[in-house]
Amino acid sequence: MTTARTPGHGPLTGVRVVELAGIGPGPFAAMLLADLGADVVRVDRPGGSGLAIDPAYDVTNRNKRSVVVDLKAPDGPDQVLGLAARADILVEGNRPGVAERLGVGPEPCHARNPRLVYGRMTGWGQDGPLAQRAGHDIAYIAPTGTLGMIGRPDEPPVVPVNLLGDYAGGSLYLVVGVLAALQHARATGTGQVVDAAIVDGTAHLATMIHGMLAAGGWQDRRGANLMDGGCPYYGTYETADGRYMAVGALEPQFYAEFLALLGIEGQAGARKDVARWGDLREQVTTCFKTRTRDEWTAVFDGSDACVAPVLSLREAPHHPHLAARGTFTDHGGITQPAPAPRFSATPTSVRTGPARPGADTADVARDWDVPGLLPALRNPQ
Repeated sequence: MTTARTPGHGPLTGVRVVELAGIGPGPFAAMLLADLGADVVRVDRPGGSGLAIDPAYDVTNRNKRSVVVDLKAPDGPDQVLGLAARADILVEGNRPGVAERLGVGPEPCHARNPRLVYGRMTGWGQDGPLAQRAGHDIAYIAPTGTLGMIGRPDEPPVVPVNLLGDYAGGSLYLVVGVLAALQHARATGTGQVVDAAIVDGTAHLATMIHGMLAAGGWQDRRGANLMDGGCPYYGTYETADGRYMAVGALEPQFYAEFLALLGIEGQAGARKDVARWGDLREQVTTCFKTRTRDEWTAVFDGSDACVAPVLSLREAPHHPHLAARGTFTDHGGITQPAPAPRFSATPTSVRTGPARPGADTADVARDWDVPGLLPALRNPQ
C-alpha cells in the first residue's frame, strides 16, 4: 500500500509553540517539536542566556524562529502573552515562580488562552524541598539511583555526559507530556500545566531495573549485573590500536556466535555461571587485544553476535549503516543528527539552520498576528 505524503514538514505542522529561551533540556525539547513540524517561536532575551554557544552553531535552535523580548521591560510580558494567546504550547525552563514574577506564568497565559498547554521544564520539579535549588544534570540524576548504577565497582560512578538527565529524563518526558496534554486540550478545550522534572523522568527510566531489583534479579551495586558492565559478554573491550568494541551477546545463540568468532572454546557454560565470569572476561580481553578495531569490525560484520565498533562523534556519520539511513545530515555546513523518529506520511527534515536571536520578529508578528512585537507599533511616534 502506498501512503499519501503531506506537503508539510512533519506531523506537527500547524501546531504553534512558544519557547521561553533557556539552556539544555528546554531548547532540546522545543527543537524536537520543531523537527516534527511545529512552528516554534523562541523568545530570546536581550544579551542571550548563560552557557550559550555561538548562535550560528547552536543546532538545538534549528527549525525555529526567534524574537527578542525583554521581559523586564514594561511591555515585555504583554508581548509574550500576545504570543501565548495564539499558541498551542508554551515551554519554559525557569526555576519555580520565576515565570510568575515576570508576568508570564500559567495564570495570565491561560487567561488569554484557556486551551494553552503550559510545559514547565526543571530539574527538581515545581514543588518539594529542593524545588528552589540550582542544579545541573549530574546533580539531578544522582539522587534517583541511576547515576550510581553506571561505572565499574571499584571506581567512581561514570558521568553519562548530560544525555541521561537533561535530554532523556528531561526533554523527552516534557515532549511526551505536552503532546499528551495537547491531545486533551483539543478534545476538551481545556489546557493545563505539565510539570516535567528531570528527577521524575530519570527515575522513571529505571522502571525495569526496579522490577528486577524487587525480584532479586538485580544487585544494588555497580558492575555486578547483566547490563551494567558486570557481565563479560555485555560491555566494551580495548583493541590492539587502543580503540574499543562493544559487546551485547546476551541470548544463547548470540553468545555462541560471539565465542565462535572470537575463537574462544570451552566457555559455553560460562554464560550462566557467574563464578566463571572472571576467567571469561580475561579471555575476551586478551583476545580483543590481538587485532585492531577495524579488523574486529570485519570479523563480526554480517554476524548476529551483537558486536559493534565504538565510534567517535566525527566517525559516526560515516558508519555504513548510519550513512545509508541518513541518520546524520549536513545543513549550513554543520553535520548534525537528522530529525527522529521517521514518518511514512508526514516526513520531517532540517528546514532551517539555527535561529538567530531576533531575526524573525517581523515575520512572526505578521504570521501570528502579534503586531505588538514590532518596535514601531509598540512605540508610535
